[in-house]
Amino acid sequence: MRTNEELLEIAKSVSKNAYCKYSNFPVGACVLYESGNVYSGCNVENSSFGLSLCAERNAISTAIASGEKSQLLKIAVYSPKSKKCFPCGACRQWIQEFNNAQNIDIILENDDNSCITYKINDILPYSFELNMI
Repeated sequence: MRTNEELLEIAKSVSKNAYCKYSNFPVGACVLYESGNVYSGCNVENSSFGLSLCAERNAISTAIASGEKSQLLKIAVYSPKSKKCFPCGACRQWIQEFNNAQNIDIILENDDNSCITYKINDILPYSFELNMI
């Protein structure tokens, strides 16, 4: 199983591939599944900002497109422009969609360049759930 540091390094590496000519804010993400498989993604912007894709959703989509069926355990998020690069609200909801009471780890780079971990339930305590309707 990959360590938090390894996952953050993968996110750091893939952030270099970001297409972010509008914000100039590159982000990379790496997801780890119970199967041991890891998938990565970077942000891809569009001049119609609503069509942009965040790194976290890109990584999760890559896992799904690759046929991943096991539980999402961890996601590392990195930007060279910001320490503690938290997922946006849309990405938090996406991560929560795959939570299944696992309380997924969110791994970020701390101010001292070490890893810091948060739980999805802590950074999105009142997520949308279909059974709320």
